[in-house]
Amino acid sequence: MSAPRLSSTPLPGIGVRYDLTTRDHRRLSVVAHRDGQRTISAYREDDPDACDLFVRLTGDEAATLIDALMPAHHTPNLLSTTDLGLVAERVELPGSSHWNGRRLGESRIRTDTGASVVAVLRRAAAIPSPAPDFRLAGGDVLIVIGTREGVEAAAAILGRE
Repeated sequence: MSAPRLSSTPLPGIGVRYDLTTRDHRRLSVVAHRDGQRTISAYREDDPDACDLFVRLTGDEAATLIDALMPAHHTPNLLSTTDLGLVAERVELPGSSHWNGRRLGESRIRTDTGASVVAVLRRAAAIPSPAPDFRLAGGDVLIVIGTREGVEAAAAILGRE
């Protein structure tokens, strides 16, 4: 059996769309909205452009569904960021970003927004806890944690051209 195929597409001002093609060649889509909501769509087998199912979930409903899908990963030692009023988002740094090639600390994200970049995904590598002198590169995916407002402000800073 081949590995599932998952792709992601940034949706500026909205969030990120994730598309999964199952081993049965069914196409599923999840839009992760910046406000925490999720939209799940399933497409018809005979017409992959025709939507068979469309469900909009609140952030809490999405978290509950994730728990149902991934019970082996549930552990009481993990903090639930939504219970604490925090969110974690993946924010892709566009190649055209003002910050491409600059140091993370120059962005003043933590100082100006209160949000923290806790990791950077670059190609196949993960860089946990990047230091202020870490150089950003177009295509990096930054894992940002903070309040909803702080994370949105950080995304706006990172998207600056």
